[in-house]
Amino acid sequence: MEKKLFLVYNLSGDFMKKQTVALVGRPNTGKSTLFNRLAGKKIAIIEDIPGVTRDRIYSNCMYDEIPFYLIDTGGIDLSDGSFNEEIKMQVDIAIEECDTIVFVVDGKDGLTSNDLMIRDILRKSGKKVIVAVNKCDSKIANDNLYEFYSLGFDYVIGISAERNINIDELMEEVNRGYEPTFEEESDKVKISVIGRPNVGKSSLVNALLGEERVIVSNVAGTTRDAIDTIFTYNKEEYVLIDTAGLRKKGKIFESVEKYSLIRSMKAIDRSDVCLLVIDSTTGVVEHDKHIASYALEAGKPIVIVVNKWDTIDDKDGAIKEWKKIIYDNFQFIPWASIVFLSAKTKKRIHTLMPEVIKSYENSKKEIATNIINDVLREAFIETPPPSFKGKKLKIYFAHQSGIKPPRFDIEVNSKALVHFSYYRYLENKIRENIDFSGTPILIYFKNKGEN
Repeated sequence: MEKKLFLVYNLSGDFMKKQTVALVGRPNTGKSTLFNRLAGKKIAIIEDIPGVTRDRIYSNCMYDEIPFYLIDTGGIDLSDGSFNEEIKMQVDIAIEECDTIVFVVDGKDGLTSNDLMIRDILRKSGKKVIVAVNKCDSKIANDNLYEFYSLGFDYVIGISAERNINIDELMEEVNRGYEPTFEEESDKVKISVIGRPNVGKSSLVNALLGEERVIVSNVAGTTRDAIDTIFTYNKEEYVLIDTAGLRKKGKIFESVEKYSLIRSMKAIDRSDVCLLVIDSTTGVVEHDKHIASYALEAGKPIVIVVNKWDTIDDKDGAIKEWKKIIYDNFQFIPWASIVFLSAKTKKRIHTLMPEVIKSYENSKKEIATNIINDVLREAFIETPPPSFKGKKLKIYFAHQSGIKPPRFDIEVNSKALVHFSYYRYLENKIRENIDFSGTPILIYFKNKGEN
């Protein structure tokens, strides 16, 4: 975690523009196996979050201490001569968003007519294309390797995703010639508006920028991924990152819901606070939880915005009911702030920015060492941890080691004795005593003497 955070932001606080790599190819070439190989433990960690089942389509990855985004576009089957709309969207999205395309082919099958048709599409992209000849762990596959040079791309590498053969060589080629650059960041709080299509993100942006106390400066966006708007609220400047801002190109993403995650993830990484917009007329769906889980993975404060509140009749009763719905569906972020409003009518829009500010301030809150130790000591006495194989967990010392989000290092006799349920118990006790509403907190257990 420390290494990733350092690399994404340099010492001056500037944000690293990360390379995006797309895996493209026909079905059953092993793209998912390669995706999981490159994503490493990231996928497993997210699947441990109760109540969240994510499509394995997008991940933050790292190779040789350089972070990058990874997209799996799914299998492209053009063998029957058809080119349906969803396939076209997948290809368009991969080409539009990525810097490098890894064209995954099957070494055992050899070159197919489907591969040739996909090649023709990729040639038009103008992007760097690396041909990864997968399943090269047999004589047949290795004999077939040279066929793929006829595709006409400069880079052809034989790999085995399953057996981890030549994966380093593949990633070295992905990184070759790519120079990580840092985008200069100001000290303004950056707010991203995220959520699935058609929940009212654009309406919320317009309503927020049209609030009485807000002064808007029309400043061109600094990246191709979103439109940034600087606005002043209560004499403080903020940056609003609007992922719905790219109207024309954005239609592709709005058409295939799960691919809207791609734009959301890049906005999440750049932001200080995430506004997760929920549609009160449709309720919480799985995709809402997917997006929230990415914001959690990135360690960002989250304000859940229940939009279209003007359509609700019994508003007082509905707030109580909706809080239960959100708690049941977002059990992995019980600390998230919740706001009920109507972007269309601007009702209750004034309640949003105070929650954003509070969540951000809590994310950079610093706690004195004696206070955090007192809290943990009382929690330990109140509910001692259960013993495991005759051994008991001992807590020696704790201190805060970071902010945005707040991080606490706890020195123990053996971190192997820390059960997940006791981790949650200690987190809850910290939150009971210290206001960290709106922001995640990280707790790291270290063996005594461990750096």
